[in-house]
Amino acid sequence: MSTFGTAFRVTTYGESHCKSVGCIIDGVPPGLALSEADIQTQLTRRRPGQSKLTTPRDEKDRVTIQSGCEFGHTLGTPICLTVQNQDQRPHDYSETDLYPRPSHADWTYLQKYGVKASSGGGRSSARETIGRVAAGAVAEKYLAEAHGIEIVAFVSSVGAIGMDAFDGDDAALQALLGRITRAEVDATPVRCPDAAASERMQAEILACSEAKNSTGGTVTCVVRNVPAGLGEPCFDKLEARLAHAMLSIPATKGFEVGSGFRGTQLRGSEHNDAFVRDGRGGLRTASNHSGGIQGGISNGEHIYFRVAFKPPATISQDQRTATYAGEDGTLAARGRHDPCVVPRAVPIVEAMAALVVMDALLVQNGRSATRALLKPVPAELKGIKPI
Repeated sequence: MSTFGTAFRVTTYGESHCKSVGCIIDGVPPGLALSEADIQTQLTRRRPGQSKLTTPRDEKDRVTIQSGCEFGHTLGTPICLTVQNQDQRPHDYSETDLYPRPSHADWTYLQKYGVKASSGGGRSSARETIGRVAAGAVAEKYLAEAHGIEIVAFVSSVGAIGMDAFDGDDAALQALLGRITRAEVDATPVRCPDAAASERMQAEILACSEAKNSTGGTVTCVVRNVPAGLGEPCFDKLEARLAHAMLSIPATKGFEVGSGFRGTQLRGSEHNDAFVRDGRGGLRTASNHSGGIQGGISNGEHIYFRVAFKPPATISQDQRTATYAGEDGTLAARGRHDPCVVPRAVPIVEAMAALVVMDALLVQNGRSATRALLKPVPAELKGIKPI
């Protein structure tokens, strides 16, 4: 389906080469100051043609607010956002009338629907993510203004090239997650805050481009200042919703939260996050192997996770494959494609994180508001014994 969320619902529409792409957002709180400029910043970070590391398709991706706002503020009614497609070259995809592209969605879409978009990837194209990024920018503005929540993603690896902070130094990683800013991320075209690693990553992407090939990578994201209590056990745990959101992004193949797969190599005595006083009458954790989520519910620490992206499927090298009729042949794909998607995936990951947190926050606010109308819960029902 093309709708995501419960209390904050986003429906995206459009294919890679249709007239426009965009979204409809339902559940935006009324009274939020909102302009097209608030949304455009993230769309500009996502757009193609940013540097020689990305596809040269020249789309400005200018957003228009069609509904749900008056005098610069949201009305609480559905918001429609549209972006026109302009730099289209459908003729670049004539070969895909004969050949399904290896590892792309041409064949699976045809099997599912009995028809597929004749050019580009249709709904499987990364242009579909424009609606996600636009909606995420709206959610993020509310989260920042109402709760001070900050979301920052960055490229943590390209191919086999990774950042030094991910070499098992947990203190260095946590320090980076606590201070990283988008300005620091955007300082290089590859969007990696490690200067030395960034140079090697750029060289790797350019080498793939020159060889008419592609490479994958990972994006790490941190969400700061999230209040404790977000997430819905059992099937809508916060990390489960994040995994759902991230793995719905085109080209994703993996997701881990907190210590992730590395945590499987530790013992419980090493991995457990001990509680300490937070100085405000509550508790916090001394470490954060849990990635800010315990029991599927946010605990007030930084939420952080990593998303794996495969090499883009469409490459310009000749590939031995089969036609739709099953005959052996060679696909010589044309078109303009990213040799590596992770630099442009950064704002997409941020957007999907914002949608998940926004939805969980509105659901929890509804629960808290209805509970506040009742008498206080007796201490014995809280399961807390006085010392």
